[in-house]
Amino acid sequence: MIIVTTPSIDGKTVKKYLGIVAGEGLIGANVYQDIFSGIRDVVGGRTSSYEEQLKKAREIAMESMIEKAEDLEANAILNVRVKYSNLGGTMGNTILVSITGTAVEY
Repeated sequence: MIIVTTPSIDGKTVKKYLGIVAGEGLIGANVYQDIFSGIRDVVGGRTSSYEEQLKKAREIAMESMIEKAEDLEANAILNVRVKYSNLGGTMGNTILVSITGTAVEY
């Protein structure tokens, strides 16, 4: 599966547009991670635990999007976009990672 953030791939012609595909991943940041991340940010350290959780959520979202494209028999996904949203409110400190793109056949 070819995955790009561009609307096309140089030297290739799209045979068929198969539709928009999307994937989501959620992470819940607990209070202890939040406090520790705040302290690390103040002293200039990296918040590796938080980064790992974001990476995991992004990978889950990407895998979900790819599965949906494969179900459509796509061999590429164009114009891929990644978005992070803090759901807050009743969801606590939950981060949603959503990835969208256009499934195509080359």
